[in-house]
Amino acid sequence: MSKLTLRVVQGADRGRIYADLKTPVSIGREEGNSIQLNDERISRFHCKIQEDNDHLVLTDLESTNGTRVNGQDCQLRILRFGDIIAVGRSMLLFGSAEQINSRVQDSLTAVEESKLGTHNDDGDFELDPGLAESIRALRDMNQPPQLPERLSPSQAAQLAELFEYFHARIGEVVDSVKINDKRATINVDIATWQLMLQLYSRISELIRGISDPDFRLPS
Repeated sequence: MSKLTLRVVQGADRGRIYADLKTPVSIGREEGNSIQLNDERISRFHCKIQEDNDHLVLTDLESTNGTRVNGQDCQLRILRFGDIIAVGRSMLLFGSAEQINSRVQDSLTAVEESKLGTHNDDGDFELDPGLAESIRALRDMNQPPQLPERLSPSQAAQLAELFEYFHARIGEVVDSVKINDKRATINVDIATWQLMLQLYSRISELIRGISDPDFRLPS
């Protein structure tokens, strides 16, 4: 089994990456855990991930506040790369970018062809162009743009505040989606979708404002 990666995407330890972990992996707030998190709502030894019959299995260690995977409470759960593990106020993304991309590719074969794409004139299966583009975009996320260098303290504070805003809004979307593993899809309600569209629009306005000094951002 390949080594494991968990990335903290929400909570006091947000941004930390725990890579090259060997199983079993334990998560908790006490020293001695593979991943020690600064979160008072997490038990001393909260949950663990171990291998069993070629599966990675998460077990809640009778924690006080429980463990959730993809928004569902669980005591015992087989993990898949790309799953979101919630413990206390913290959320961890399971898997490296490469492992998650591999899961996406594997999931495509499990979805009905009629819902993914069409057959060409030779009878071969082709992905829907929009879906194929999304997969390429996901793969390109392995190397995101770098932060600008030599920011002044005020510029660094402004940039951090901007990212905090985007992180909070995207977090609201992540918290509300419903994952359907069998169909390799997620379900999002209208309110959440509108929130994402508003965020998408706001980002486009900010990009325009940076490139065009005469453009006035809406309040």
